[in-house]
Amino acid sequence: MRLSVREKTVDYVILSLFALFAIIPLIGVLLSSVTPSAQNSGGFTVPTTIDLGNFGAAWNQGHFASYMLSSVLVTVSVVVLTAVLAVFAGFAFARLDFFGSNVIFFVMLAGLMLPAEAFIIPLYFNLRSVGLTDTYTSLILPQTAQSLAFGIFWMRNQFRSFPGEVIEAARLDGARDVRLLWQVIVPSSVAPIMTMALLVTMWTWNEFLLPLVLITSEDHRTAPLGLAFFKGAHLTDFSLLSAAGVIVALPIVLLYFFLQKRFISGMLGGIADR
Repeated sequence: MRLSVREKTVDYVILSLFALFAIIPLIGVLLSSVTPSAQNSGGFTVPTTIDLGNFGAAWNQGHFASYMLSSVLVTVSVVVLTAVLAVFAGFAFARLDFFGSNVIFFVMLAGLMLPAEAFIIPLYFNLRSVGLTDTYTSLILPQTAQSLAFGIFWMRNQFRSFPGEVIEAARLDGARDVRLLWQVIVPSSVAPIMTMALLVTMWTWNEFLLPLVLITSEDHRTAPLGLAFFKGAHLTDFSLLSAAGVIVALPIVLLYFFLQKRFISGMLGGIADR
């Protein structure tokens, strides 16, 4: 159904207003990050001079090299584990017939409705009892479990919409389940897998509560946790705080910028399949 000119105009006006609400604070942070500290009072102002030294100062004073390395290690590990396990489990729930599959699937979906605040305290004591607190493992395993429910749900829907004729033809050619999955289905599902991986990357990179509770040493702090400690030490230096915020957010922004076509393709494909 085609929209009238009036309806299109109203849609664009509303979307433009929402875009402005989202973009203006980001522009304010970017401007603040390049404003000399002596001129920065914390408001939305256009600097008369550009001071890129704020980024170097924030990087060195905040020890962000160590924090970013920790975030990269945790995020890559979580994304790889989640992607591999979600592909296997999604294929099993979508294409294999086994006892209790529907019950198990809906039990796993409960993970989508369970906030981290509900299990963070027992998780801390469980990990402490086996000596895993203040380690990368204490961040990787719980965040993989958190993301896995969504990953399985996403990949199950993708694999269920995969053409059955192609699967039957592969089986007639002698392809067993693992070969069918990795040589036939996965190559055709790269866009949805990339979309899932990008979403998990954003969630894992921005995770704050788990590192705050489970990590005590500076060596294992992730970037968002390091940013919180940096904020406490530079509460009134708005230029350094803004520069630090840009540093922490920049990897995800760049990742989305370069993968946006695959992300949008995977999202639209997932919506069309539903």
